[in-house]
Parts: sequence; structure tokens; C-alpha cells
Amino acid sequence: MAKAIMLQGTGSDVGKTVLVAGLCRAAARRGLKVRPFKPQNMSNNAAVADLPGSNGGGGGEIGRAQWLQAIACGVAPSVHMNPVLLKPQSDIGSQVVVQGKVFGEARARDYQAMKARLMDAVLDSWAKVGEGADLVIVEGAGSPAEINLRSRDIANMGFATRANVPVVLVGDIDRGGVIASVAGTHLVLSEEDRRMVAGYIINKFRGDVTLFEDGIRAIGRFTNWHCFGIVPWLKAAARLPSEDSVVLERLASGTKRALKVAVPMLGRIANFDDLDPLKAEPQVEVVFVPPGTPLPPDAGLVVIPGSKSTIGDLLKFRENGWDRDLAAHRRRGGHIVGICGGYQMLGRMVRDPDGIEGSVTQAEGLGMLDVETVMEPEKTVRNSSARSVPFDLPLEGYEIHLGRTTGPDTARPSTFINGVDDGAISADGKVVGTYLHGLFSADAFRARYLESLGVAGGGIDYRAEVEKALDDVAAELEAHLDCDALFALAR
Repeated sequence: MAKAIMLQGTGSDVGKTVLVAGLCRAAARRGLKVRPFKPQNMSNNAAVADLPGSNGGGGGEIGRAQWLQAIACGVAPSVHMNPVLLKPQSDIGSQVVVQGKVFGEARARDYQAMKARLMDAVLDSWAKVGEGADLVIVEGAGSPAEINLRSRDIANMGFATRANVPVVLVGDIDRGGVIASVAGTHLVLSEEDRRMVAGYIINKFRGDVTLFEDGIRAIGRFTNWHCFGIVPWLKAAARLPSEDSVVLERLASGTKRALKVAVPMLGRIANFDDLDPLKAEPQVEVVFVPPGTPLPPDAGLVVIPGSKSTIGDLLKFRENGWDRDLAAHRRRGGHIVGICGGYQMLGRMVRDPDGIEGSVTQAEGLGMLDVETVMEPEKTVRNSSARSVPFDLPLEGYEIHLGRTTGPDTARPSTFINGVDDGAISADGKVVGTYLHGLFSADAFRARYLESLGVAGGGIDYRAEVEKALDDVAAELEAHLDCDALFALAR
């Protein structure tokens, strides 16, 4: 079994995901065979990894963050890198994905009772991830200080103690109170869990690090834990795909450029990193529009992203008045792209006869495409080779969706996926729908599509930009962390 270390946070969104990705890349650059692992993730930003034994015929879902961390390691993503994925469908319930496949649905209280069974899957995947590796870098979820959940924990100390993995705590100084959060975590942990912690990292520091020397001494007095370093605000991290919707409020405004792309922030938004390649374009301003805010009238393109709850988000779309804004945008000659759930919303009707998404079994669509969607129990999950029909250019991405979409506008498919027509285009060519996630990551297509909107695009190798960002993050961590000591902790 490979040696391992684990990063746990004093809370959510403290930067664990980027740190793990950067450390994975740093270890890989040292010649180590390294793998990422996250026992439990909660995110609607999913990626597709090939299922063992599928011979490329099907895929399983993992958190997008673990997909990125696998890229940082220079290896293919595996469903075993994130054995338990929770995909929120409502304020109180989530779809539970285990080793890539839908396991069921559970409300929060029911999920706590389910965890004992899920630990077996976590440990099974843990054994498989470590095969042939020198080092596994594990990412926790939330905080180990949530001691009310400790007895059934599979994400933090519950896993660390079972797998005997040393823990490094990550504190976010940018949100304030980092001394209290680190010292407080030490205070509430049991002695057994406390012994697993080898030290801590201070993350997202701005300014002169010497100003925090007294802070390190204070934490030492309370905890006797070692500080492995102070990480500055990593500018390169902004060039990496975002993990989840917690970051969207920080993306609600952009820098004014030639083309404004408006993206409504759906309540159950999924895979919004589909927009990242557009954000990287120098002539494109991507604005995520929060609920209660109108779609900007100066937008040239509106992109409706994926959703984990298409009907629920469609109803909220109307409540926000975005349907009227979209109709006005259409009358002005604006362009519209719907991806996955967004594509379904653009049709005349969405039906869910089996109540897969919830108690509301149908909703009138936005009427921008002459199509209709019927939800079906079987989920399509696969990596896909595709082609843009209007531009006859290669595409590459993945599908994660329920439902079958039919109607007259599908006679004008937008894409050709794995040998089959997909999506729809309006008669005037200004409204496009597709089930293909990753549409804009194809550099040649993105350039041609932007050109059709009157904007210069292209010249950017998006995947190369992500690789460069990972290298830059790794270099920063090597400069500010004692990586030798961190990697030496592994056991």
C-alpha cells in the first residue's frame, strides 16, 4: 500500500482542493507516482471517469475536483479517487453516488445512518487507489471539528483513524479568526483524533508574512502543533476550474470586454466549469447573475448551464423573471446556449412522469427551442468524442444526464456525439442546445463560435493553460511550504 498524508480543513472552502492539486503536481514533478483521494465529496460539479471493466463503454461520476487532482498527478481519473459523491437535489436531500454509480437518494438524517455501509466502499476504493503508487494525498471534507457527526464520519478523522493516515490541518486566514479556528479544532478533537494531526498550514495570506509570527507562536502555545508554512493568495488558482458553487458569488461581476456572457446562477447549478474556457478568453466577460438580479441587457450571449434539478430550477427561473429577460434578449437578436439541464429548459415542456426529480412532474419550458424532454430513470454517464455540426470541428467532453429530448428542432442537431445526433438549433441559428459538457473547451470550436458572434477568440490552448496553472501553483507551494517535511510525514 502506498504511503499517504491527508489535508483536512478548519472549515469548508479553506482551499484544500487547490492545495492537494498543487501538492500532487509538486510530488509528480519530483518523480513520485502520486494519486489523489477524497473519501466523500459534496458537489454538483461532477466529472466522468471510466468504470473498471467497462472497456470505455461507460463511465462513473466523481467530483470535478478529483478529476483536476488526477490531471495534476498526470494520471487518468478513477472512480476510486472519490468513492462517495453527494449531489444536492434540494435543501435537505442529495443523490448518493458510490464508486461512480447512483446508489440512491437520502435526506441528511438518513444519510448519517447510511454512512456505516459506505465506509466499506471507501476503504475498498482506498486500497485500489494506492495500488502501484508511491504517495496518496487525501482531501477531507468540511471540518473534523464537527464532532456531532464524528461517530459516523467517513470524510475526516473517521477515515484517517481507520486508514492510519497522518493529518495536516488547513486554516484560511482570509476569512479571519484563523488562530481561533486552528486552536478551537485542537480543543474539540478527542485525544485519539488529536494524535493524528501532525501540524497545520495557513492558507490565503495577503501581505507581509512576518506580521503573523506572533500568530504562529500563539497557535503553538494552544496546540503544540508544527506550522508547515504560510501560503500566499495563489493567483494561479484563479486559472483552475472551480470546484463548486460556493465560489459563484465571487464571479457575479467581470471585467468589461467585447462580449458579455450572462450565466444565470441556478439554485442547483451543475458543471458550471463549462464556462471556464470562455472566462479565459481576453475578449470575453463572463458574468454569473445571482437570483433576484435581471439578466444584463447588454449581454450578447446567455448560457444556461446544467442543473441537478431541471424542473425545480426552471420554476425558479420564472420566479426570478429571467424568462422575460431571456425573451427580451432573444428579441434583441441575442444568442443563447443551453447545456444539459439548460438545454432541457429551453424546450417547450419538461416532463418527469416517475417523479425522479421530485413531486412536481412537469413544467412549461422557456419555448426557445421546439423540443420536449421526458425524464427517464437510466442516467447517461460517459466521456464522449463529438463534432460540432454547424462548424464541422472536433469536440471533446462528457455527458451526465437524465432524460430524452425530442422534437422538430432536433432535425438540426448541434453536435454529433459518439456517432449519434445530439442537441438542437433554432431555425435562425441563434439558440443552441446540447447534452455535451465541455463544449467550449475545444479551442478551434470556441474560436469559430466566438467569431460567429463577431468576437476575436482563440489562440488559447485551454488545457495547456490549466497544466501551466497547476505548475505555477506547485512552484508557489514549493516556495512557501516545507514540502520535504510534508511528504516525509506520509506513512
